[in-house]
Amino acid sequence: MLRLLATIRKEWQLLLRDKTGLILLFVMPVVLITVMALIQDAPFKDYQDIKFDILTVDNDHGRLGRYIREGLESGGQFNIIDSLEGKPVTAERARQLVNEGKYKISIIVPEGATAAIVSNANHIVNDITKRMGMSASLPVKRQADSLNVIIYFDPAAKKAFKGAIHQALDNFLTQVETDMLLGRIKQQLKSKDSVANTTDTLPIRLQAVGLQEHSTGTGKQLDVISNSVQHNVPAWSIFAMFFIVIPIAGNMIREREDGSLLRMKLIPGSYLAILAGKMFFFVGICVLQFYLMMLVGIYVMPLLDLPTLQMGQRHGATLLVAAGIGLAATAYGILVGTIFKTPNQALNFGAISIVILSAIGGIWIPLEVMPAKMQLLGHLSPLSWGLDAINDIYLRNGDINYVWKNVVRLVLTGLAMLAVAGWLEKRRLN
Repeated sequence: MLRLLATIRKEWQLLLRDKTGLILLFVMPVVLITVMALIQDAPFKDYQDIKFDILTVDNDHGRLGRYIREGLESGGQFNIIDSLEGKPVTAERARQLVNEGKYKISIIVPEGATAAIVSNANHIVNDITKRMGMSASLPVKRQADSLNVIIYFDPAAKKAFKGAIHQALDNFLTQVETDMLLGRIKQQLKSKDSVANTTDTLPIRLQAVGLQEHSTGTGKQLDVISNSVQHNVPAWSIFAMFFIVIPIAGNMIREREDGSLLRMKLIPGSYLAILAGKMFFFVGICVLQFYLMMLVGIYVMPLLDLPTLQMGQRHGATLLVAAGIGLAATAYGILVGTIFKTPNQALNFGAISIVILSAIGGIWIPLEVMPAKMQLLGHLSPLSWGLDAINDIYLRNGDINYVWKNVVRLVLTGLAMLAVAGWLEKRRLN
Protein backbone atom coordinates (compact mmCIF):
# COMPACT_ATOMS: atom_id res chain seq x y z
CA MET A 1 0.00 0.00 0.00
CA LEU A 2 2.84 2.38 0.84
CA ARG A 3 4.44 1.68 -2.55
CA LEU A 4 1.16 2.53 -4.26
CA LEU A 5 0.79 5.82 -2.41
CA ALA A 6 4.46 6.66 -2.95
CA THR A 7 4.12 6.05 -6.69
CA ILE A 8 1.04 8.27 -6.90
CA ARG A 9 2.83 11.02 -4.97
CA LYS A 10 5.92 10.77 -7.19
CA GLU A 11 3.91 11.02 -10.41
CA TRP A 12 1.97 13.98 -9.04
CA GLN A 13 5.18 15.81 -8.14
CA LEU A 14 6.67 15.13 -11.58
CA LEU A 15 3.52 16.45 -13.23
CA LEU A 16 3.56 19.59 -11.09
CA ARG A 17 7.15 20.34 -12.10
CA ASP A 18 6.09 20.52 -15.75
CA LYS A 19 3.56 23.31 -15.34
CA THR A 20 3.36 24.02 -19.08
CA GLY A 21 2.64 20.36 -19.81
CA LEU A 22 0.02 20.31 -17.06
CA ILE A 23 -1.76 23.33 -18.54
CA LEU A 24 -1.66 21.87 -22.04
CA LEU A 25 -3.02 18.59 -20.71
CA PHE A 26 -6.28 20.32 -19.77
CA VAL A 27 -6.44 23.39 -22.01
CA MET A 28 -5.87 21.70 -25.39
CA PRO A 29 -8.74 19.19 -24.99
CA VAL A 30 -11.05 22.07 -24.02
CA VAL A 31 -10.06 23.94 -27.19
CA LEU A 32 -10.49 20.76 -29.25
CA ILE A 33 -14.02 19.95 -28.08
CA THR A 34 -15.06 23.60 -28.50
CA VAL A 35 -13.80 23.77 -32.07
CA MET A 36 -15.28 20.38 -32.99
CA ALA A 37 -18.66 21.33 -31.54
CA LEU A 38 -18.67 24.52 -33.62
CA ILE A 39 -17.67 22.97 -36.94
CA GLN A 40 -19.88 19.90 -36.58
CA ASP A 41 -22.95 21.94 -35.67
CA ALA A 42 -23.72 22.66 -39.34
CA PRO A 43 -23.69 19.04 -40.61
CA PHE A 44 -26.35 18.16 -38.04
CA LYS A 45 -28.59 20.78 -39.64
CA ASP A 46 -30.39 20.54 -42.94
CA TYR A 47 -28.77 22.21 -45.95
CA GLN A 48 -31.92 24.33 -46.06
CA ASP A 49 -30.62 26.17 -43.00
CA ILE A 50 -27.42 27.26 -44.77
CA LYS A 51 -27.17 30.22 -47.14
CA PHE A 52 -25.13 29.97 -50.35
CA ASP A 53 -24.03 32.43 -53.01
CA ILE A 54 -25.48 31.43 -56.38
CA LEU A 55 -24.58 32.90 -59.75
CA THR A 56 -27.66 33.34 -61.93
CA VAL A 57 -27.75 33.99 -65.67
CA ASP A 58 -31.18 34.80 -67.12
CA ASN A 59 -31.09 34.36 -70.88
CA ASP A 60 -34.86 34.04 -71.01
CA HIS A 61 -35.79 37.49 -69.64
CA GLY A 62 -39.31 36.20 -69.04
CA ARG A 63 -41.51 35.22 -66.16
CA LEU A 64 -39.60 32.02 -65.39
CA GLY A 65 -36.34 33.86 -64.76
CA ARG A 66 -38.14 36.46 -62.66
CA TYR A 67 -40.03 33.81 -60.66
CA ILE A 68 -36.84 31.83 -60.07
CA ARG A 69 -34.99 34.89 -58.81
CA GLU A 70 -37.83 36.01 -56.56
CA GLY A 71 -38.38 32.51 -55.25
CA LEU A 72 -34.72 31.90 -54.45
CA GLU A 73 -34.46 35.26 -52.69
CA SER A 74 -37.66 34.78 -50.69
CA GLY A 75 -36.55 31.33 -49.52
CA GLY A 76 -33.58 32.84 -47.72
CA GLN A 77 -31.31 29.97 -48.69
CA PHE A 78 -29.54 31.66 -51.61
CA ASN A 79 -27.78 34.96 -52.08
CA ILE A 80 -28.49 35.83 -55.73
CA ILE A 81 -25.60 37.26 -57.75
CA ASP A 82 -26.33 38.22 -61.38
CA SER A 83 -23.61 40.83 -61.97
CA LEU A 84 -19.94 41.17 -61.11
CA GLU A 85 -17.96 44.41 -61.24
CA GLY A 86 -21.00 46.16 -62.64
CA LYS A 87 -21.39 43.77 -65.58
CA PRO A 88 -24.03 41.03 -66.04
CA VAL A 89 -22.70 37.53 -65.54
CA THR A 90 -22.56 35.47 -68.74
CA ALA A 91 -23.04 31.71 -68.92
CA GLU A 92 -19.39 31.13 -69.83
CA ARG A 93 -18.17 33.40 -67.04
CA ALA A 94 -20.41 31.65 -64.54
CA ARG A 95 -19.11 28.24 -65.64
CA GLN A 96 -15.52 29.42 -65.32
CA LEU A 97 -15.99 30.91 -61.85
CA VAL A 98 -17.67 27.76 -60.57
CA ASN A 99 -14.98 25.59 -62.14
CA GLU A 100 -12.32 27.63 -60.33
CA GLY A 101 -14.12 27.13 -57.03
CA LYS A 102 -14.83 30.82 -56.48
CA TYR A 103 -18.56 30.04 -56.36
CA LYS A 104 -20.20 26.75 -55.46
CA ILE A 105 -23.33 26.95 -57.63
CA SER A 106 -24.54 28.61 -60.81
CA ILE A 107 -27.91 28.38 -62.52
CA ILE A 108 -28.54 29.28 -66.18
CA VAL A 109 -32.09 29.96 -67.42
CA PRO A 110 -32.18 29.17 -71.17
CA GLU A 111 -33.71 31.42 -73.81
CA GLY A 112 -37.33 30.53 -74.57
CA ALA A 113 -37.90 28.76 -71.25
CA THR A 114 -40.95 30.84 -70.34
CA ALA A 115 -42.47 30.33 -73.80
CA ALA A 116 -41.99 26.57 -73.47
CA ILE A 117 -43.70 26.48 -70.09
CA VAL A 118 -46.58 28.65 -71.30
CA SER A 119 -47.03 26.49 -74.40
CA ASN A 120 -47.00 23.32 -72.33
CA ALA A 121 -49.46 24.79 -69.84
CA ASN A 122 -51.73 25.89 -72.70
CA HIS A 123 -51.68 22.40 -74.16
CA ILE A 124 -52.60 20.81 -70.83
CA VAL A 125 -55.41 23.33 -70.30
CA ASN A 126 -56.72 22.76 -73.86
CA ASP A 127 -56.76 19.02 -73.26
CA ILE A 128 -58.57 19.39 -69.93
CA THR A 129 -61.19 21.76 -71.35
CA LYS A 130 -61.84 19.45 -74.30
CA ARG A 131 -62.42 16.51 -71.95
CA MET A 132 -64.89 18.69 -70.04
CA GLY A 133 -66.74 19.53 -73.26
CA MET A 134 -65.51 23.09 -73.32
CA SER A 135 -63.89 24.94 -76.19
CA ALA A 136 -60.08 25.33 -76.18
CA SER A 137 -58.37 28.40 -77.56
CA LEU A 138 -54.96 28.77 -75.97
CA PRO A 139 -52.05 28.81 -78.48
CA VAL A 140 -49.66 25.86 -78.46
CA LYS A 141 -46.27 25.46 -80.13
CA ARG A 142 -46.47 22.47 -82.45
CA GLN A 143 -42.92 21.32 -81.84
CA ALA A 144 -41.86 22.20 -78.34
CA ASP A 145 -38.13 22.05 -77.86
CA SER A 146 -36.70 20.24 -74.85
CA LEU A 147 -35.24 22.91 -72.59
CA ASN A 148 -33.39 22.59 -69.30
CA VAL A 149 -32.36 25.05 -66.65
CA ILE A 150 -28.64 24.33 -66.40
CA ILE A 151 -26.94 24.05 -63.03
CA TYR A 152 -23.19 24.06 -62.45
CA PHE A 153 -21.55 22.77 -59.27
CA ASP A 154 -18.02 23.28 -58.06
CA PRO A 155 -16.18 20.07 -59.08
CA ALA A 156 -14.93 19.76 -55.50
CA ALA A 157 -18.47 19.86 -54.07
CA LYS A 158 -19.45 16.75 -52.13
CA LYS A 159 -22.16 14.42 -53.42
CA ALA A 160 -24.47 14.98 -50.45
CA PHE A 161 -24.21 18.74 -50.89
CA LYS A 162 -24.97 18.53 -54.61
CA GLY A 163 -27.87 16.18 -54.04
CA ALA A 164 -29.50 18.41 -51.44
CA ILE A 165 -29.14 21.59 -53.50
CA HIS A 166 -30.20 19.85 -56.73
CA GLN A 167 -33.35 18.53 -55.08
CA ALA A 168 -34.20 21.93 -53.62
CA LEU A 169 -33.84 23.66 -56.99
CA ASP A 170 -35.73 20.92 -58.81
CA ASN A 171 -38.62 21.15 -56.36
CA PHE A 172 -38.70 24.91 -56.72
CA LEU A 173 -38.71 24.73 -60.51
CA THR A 174 -41.60 22.28 -60.41
CA GLN A 175 -43.48 24.65 -58.12
CA VAL A 176 -42.94 27.54 -60.54
CA GLU A 177 -44.33 25.52 -63.45
CA THR A 178 -47.27 24.34 -61.36
CA ASP A 179 -48.15 27.91 -60.40
CA MET A 180 -48.06 29.00 -64.04
CA LEU A 181 -50.23 26.03 -65.04
CA LEU A 182 -52.81 26.82 -62.38
CA GLY A 183 -52.86 30.40 -63.57
CA ARG A 184 -53.63 29.24 -67.12
CA ILE A 185 -56.41 26.97 -65.88
CA LYS A 186 -58.03 29.83 -64.01
CA GLN A 187 -57.71 32.04 -67.08
CA GLN A 188 -59.39 29.43 -69.28
CA LEU A 189 -62.22 28.81 -66.86
CA LYS A 190 -63.02 32.52 -67.02
CA SER A 191 -63.46 32.37 -70.81
CA LYS A 192 -65.51 29.21 -71.41
CA ASP A 193 -67.04 30.36 -74.68
CA SER A 194 -63.82 30.99 -76.57
CA VAL A 195 -63.30 29.38 -79.93
CA ALA A 196 -60.81 26.49 -80.31
CA ASN A 197 -57.52 27.45 -81.93
CA THR A 198 -56.01 23.99 -82.36
CA THR A 199 -57.37 20.49 -82.75
CA ASP A 200 -54.04 18.61 -82.97
CA THR A 201 -53.27 16.03 -80.31
CA LEU A 202 -49.83 16.70 -78.84
CA PRO A 203 -48.09 14.67 -76.11
CA ILE A 204 -48.59 16.15 -72.67
CA ARG A 205 -45.52 16.86 -70.52
CA LEU A 206 -46.16 18.00 -66.98
CA GLN A 207 -42.67 19.53 -66.84
CA ALA A 208 -41.77 21.59 -69.89
CA VAL A 209 -38.43 22.84 -68.53
CA GLY A 210 -36.26 20.51 -66.50
CA LEU A 211 -33.18 20.93 -64.35
CA GLN A 212 -29.94 19.51 -65.72
CA GLU A 213 -26.48 19.48 -64.20
CA HIS A 214 -23.57 20.19 -66.56
CA SER A 215 -19.87 19.66 -66.07
CA THR A 216 -17.89 22.85 -65.58
CA GLY A 217 -14.87 21.49 -67.50
CA THR A 218 -14.17 21.65 -71.20
CA GLY A 219 -14.08 18.73 -73.59
CA LYS A 220 -10.27 18.56 -73.35
CA GLN A 221 -10.35 18.09 -69.61
CA LEU A 222 -10.69 14.90 -67.60
CA ASP A 223 -14.15 14.83 -66.04
CA VAL A 224 -13.57 13.76 -62.42
CA ILE A 225 -16.41 13.28 -59.96
CA SER A 226 -15.82 14.12 -56.33
CA ASN A 227 -16.22 10.93 -54.31
CA SER A 228 -14.95 9.44 -51.07
CA VAL A 229 -11.58 8.50 -52.55
CA GLN A 230 -11.01 11.83 -54.35
CA HIS A 231 -11.61 13.69 -51.10
CA ASN A 232 -10.28 11.40 -48.39
CA VAL A 233 -7.00 10.22 -49.91
CA PRO A 234 -5.55 13.73 -50.54
CA ALA A 235 -7.18 15.22 -47.43
CA TRP A 236 -5.89 12.66 -44.97
CA SER A 237 -2.54 12.53 -46.71
CA ILE A 238 -2.14 16.24 -45.93
CA PHE A 239 -3.25 15.54 -42.36
CA ALA A 240 -0.63 12.77 -42.05
CA MET A 241 2.09 15.01 -43.53
CA PHE A 242 1.51 17.59 -40.81
CA PHE A 243 1.82 14.91 -38.13
CA ILE A 244 5.54 14.92 -38.86
CA VAL A 245 5.54 17.62 -36.20
CA ILE A 246 5.74 14.84 -33.59
CA PRO A 247 9.07 13.23 -34.65
CA ILE A 248 10.64 16.59 -35.56
CA ALA A 249 9.78 18.23 -32.24
CA GLY A 250 10.79 15.11 -30.32
CA ASN A 251 14.16 14.94 -32.08
CA MET A 252 14.90 18.60 -31.40
CA ILE A 253 14.07 18.30 -27.70
CA ARG A 254 16.24 15.17 -27.35
CA GLU A 255 19.09 16.96 -29.12
CA ARG A 256 18.90 19.75 -26.56
CA GLU A 257 18.74 17.33 -23.65
CA ASP A 258 21.70 15.13 -24.68
CA GLY A 259 23.89 18.06 -25.76
CA SER A 260 24.16 17.15 -29.46
CA LEU A 261 22.46 20.40 -30.47
CA LEU A 262 25.06 22.40 -28.54
CA ARG A 263 27.87 20.57 -30.32
CA MET A 264 26.26 21.36 -33.70
CA LYS A 265 25.99 25.03 -32.75
CA LEU A 266 29.70 25.11 -31.99
CA ILE A 267 30.36 24.49 -35.68
CA PRO A 268 31.09 27.87 -37.33
CA GLY A 269 28.14 29.24 -39.29
CA SER A 270 24.55 30.27 -38.82
CA TYR A 271 22.04 28.23 -36.85
CA LEU A 272 19.65 28.71 -39.77
CA ALA A 273 21.85 26.34 -41.77
CA ILE A 274 21.10 23.61 -39.23
CA LEU A 275 17.38 24.33 -39.47
CA ALA A 276 17.60 24.35 -43.26
CA GLY A 277 19.22 20.91 -43.22
CA LYS A 278 16.41 19.54 -41.05
CA MET A 279 13.88 21.21 -43.29
CA PHE A 280 15.14 19.77 -46.57
CA PHE A 281 15.40 16.26 -45.12
CA PHE A 282 11.91 16.19 -43.68
CA VAL A 283 10.35 17.93 -46.71
CA GLY A 284 11.68 15.02 -48.76
CA ILE A 285 10.12 12.58 -46.28
CA CYS A 286 6.78 14.43 -46.54
CA VAL A 287 6.78 14.35 -50.34
CA LEU A 288 7.63 10.63 -50.31
CA GLN A 289 4.81 10.04 -47.84
CA PHE A 290 2.37 12.00 -50.02
CA TYR A 291 3.07 9.98 -53.17
CA LEU A 292 2.92 6.72 -51.24
CA MET A 293 -0.61 7.64 -50.17
CA MET A 294 -1.48 8.54 -53.75
CA LEU A 295 -0.32 5.08 -54.87
CA VAL A 296 -2.62 3.58 -52.27
CA GLY A 297 -5.50 5.56 -53.76
CA ILE A 298 -4.64 4.39 -57.27
CA TYR A 299 -3.86 0.71 -56.69
CA VAL A 300 -5.23 -0.38 -53.30
CA MET A 301 -8.60 1.40 -53.19
CA PRO A 302 -9.95 -0.41 -56.31
CA LEU A 303 -9.14 -3.74 -54.61
CA LEU A 304 -11.58 -2.69 -51.87
CA ASP A 305 -14.33 -1.96 -54.43
CA LEU A 306 -13.74 1.78 -54.12
CA PRO A 307 -13.19 4.26 -56.97
CA THR A 308 -9.69 4.78 -58.33
CA LEU A 309 -7.97 8.02 -57.41
CA GLN A 310 -7.57 10.39 -60.37
CA MET A 311 -4.50 12.61 -60.01
CA GLY A 312 -5.33 15.06 -62.79
CA GLN A 313 -3.10 15.88 -65.72
CA ARG A 314 -0.65 18.37 -64.16
CA HIS A 315 1.88 16.23 -62.30
CA GLY A 316 4.42 19.04 -62.07
CA ALA A 317 1.89 21.19 -60.24
CA THR A 318 1.11 18.27 -57.91
CA LEU A 319 4.80 17.91 -57.00
CA LEU A 320 5.03 21.66 -56.34
CA VAL A 321 2.00 21.56 -54.03
CA ALA A 322 3.29 18.49 -52.18
CA ALA A 323 6.64 20.22 -51.60
CA GLY A 324 4.85 23.36 -50.36
CA ILE A 325 2.76 21.35 -47.91
CA GLY A 326 5.86 19.48 -46.74
CA LEU A 327 7.70 22.75 -46.18
CA ALA A 328 4.89 24.19 -44.06
CA ALA A 329 4.52 20.95 -42.06
CA THR A 330 8.27 20.67 -41.43
CA ALA A 331 8.60 24.31 -40.39
CA TYR A 332 5.69 23.87 -37.99
CA GLY A 333 7.41 20.86 -36.41
CA ILE A 334 10.65 22.83 -36.03
CA LEU A 335 8.76 25.72 -34.42
CA VAL A 336 6.98 23.43 -31.95
CA GLY A 337 10.26 21.70 -31.11
CA THR A 338 11.88 25.09 -30.48
CA ILE A 339 9.09 26.53 -28.31
CA PHE A 340 8.49 23.63 -25.94
CA LYS A 341 11.01 22.20 -23.50
CA THR A 342 9.78 18.64 -22.87
CA PRO A 343 8.51 15.86 -25.18
CA ASN A 344 5.21 15.73 -23.30
CA GLN A 345 4.54 19.40 -23.98
CA ALA A 346 5.40 19.10 -27.66
CA LEU A 347 3.39 15.88 -28.07
CA ASN A 348 0.23 17.28 -26.48
CA PHE A 349 0.31 20.59 -28.28
CA GLY A 350 1.51 19.25 -31.63
CA ALA A 351 -1.00 16.43 -31.93
CA ILE A 352 -4.06 18.35 -30.80
CA SER A 353 -3.16 21.50 -32.77
CA ILE A 354 -2.89 19.46 -35.98
CA VAL A 355 -6.31 17.93 -35.31
CA ILE A 356 -7.75 21.42 -34.79
CA LEU A 357 -6.10 22.85 -37.91
CA SER A 358 -7.36 19.92 -39.98
CA ALA A 359 -10.87 20.22 -38.59
CA ILE A 360 -11.23 23.93 -39.33
CA GLY A 361 -9.34 23.53 -42.64
CA GLY A 362 -11.98 21.37 -44.33
CA ILE A 363 -10.24 18.00 -43.95
CA TRP A 364 -13.16 16.52 -42.02
CA ILE A 365 -16.07 18.71 -43.05
CA PRO A 366 -16.39 20.95 -46.15
CA LEU A 367 -15.78 24.60 -45.34
CA GLU A 368 -18.93 25.72 -47.14
CA VAL A 369 -21.22 24.07 -44.56
CA MET A 370 -19.43 25.58 -41.56
CA PRO A 371 -20.59 28.72 -39.75
CA ALA A 372 -19.33 31.94 -41.30
CA LYS A 373 -16.87 32.67 -38.48
CA MET A 374 -15.43 29.17 -38.70
CA GLN A 375 -15.03 29.56 -42.46
CA LEU A 376 -12.89 32.66 -41.87
CA LEU A 377 -10.69 30.70 -39.48
CA GLY A 378 -10.63 27.75 -41.86
CA HIS A 379 -9.18 29.82 -44.68
CA LEU A 380 -6.25 30.67 -42.37
CA SER A 381 -5.30 27.01 -41.95
CA PRO A 382 -2.33 25.77 -44.03
CA LEU A 383 -4.13 22.44 -44.41
CA SER A 384 -6.98 24.29 -46.13
CA TRP A 385 -4.54 25.86 -48.59
CA GLY A 386 -3.02 22.50 -49.39
CA LEU A 387 -6.39 20.80 -49.86
CA ASP A 388 -7.66 23.62 -52.08
CA ALA A 389 -4.56 23.33 -54.25
CA ILE A 390 -4.91 19.55 -54.59
CA ASN A 391 -8.61 19.92 -55.46
CA ASP A 392 -7.68 22.50 -58.09
CA ILE A 393 -5.46 19.92 -59.77
CA TYR A 394 -7.39 16.69 -59.19
CA LEU A 395 -10.98 17.91 -59.55
CA ARG A 396 -10.78 21.17 -61.49
CA ASN A 397 -8.04 20.02 -63.91
CA GLY A 398 -6.02 23.08 -62.96
CA ASP A 399 -2.35 23.77 -63.56
CA ILE A 400 0.25 25.93 -61.83
CA ASN A 401 -1.78 29.05 -62.66
CA TYR A 402 -4.53 27.65 -60.41
CA VAL A 403 -2.37 26.69 -57.42
CA TRP A 404 0.51 29.18 -57.26
CA LYS A 405 -1.22 31.45 -54.74
CA ASN A 406 -1.78 28.64 -52.26
CA VAL A 407 1.76 27.35 -52.82
CA VAL A 408 3.15 30.83 -52.11
CA ARG A 409 1.06 30.98 -48.91
CA LEU A 410 2.45 27.62 -47.78
CA VAL A 411 6.05 28.54 -48.57
CA LEU A 412 5.90 31.99 -46.96
CA THR A 413 4.22 30.57 -43.87
CA GLY A 414 6.88 27.87 -43.62
CA LEU A 415 9.73 30.37 -44.01
CA ALA A 416 8.14 32.65 -41.41
CA MET A 417 7.86 29.80 -38.88
CA LEU A 418 11.47 28.80 -39.63
CA ALA A 419 12.64 32.38 -39.03
CA VAL A 420 10.73 32.57 -35.73
CA ALA A 421 12.24 29.26 -34.62
CA GLY A 422 15.75 30.55 -35.41
CA TRP A 423 15.11 33.80 -33.53
CA LEU A 424 13.78 31.95 -30.46
CA GLU A 425 16.75 29.58 -30.36
CA LYS A 426 19.19 32.47 -30.68
CA ARG A 427 17.40 34.31 -27.89
CA ARG A 428 17.58 31.20 -25.71
CA LEU A 429 21.35 31.01 -26.18
CA ASN A 430 21.80 34.69 -25.32
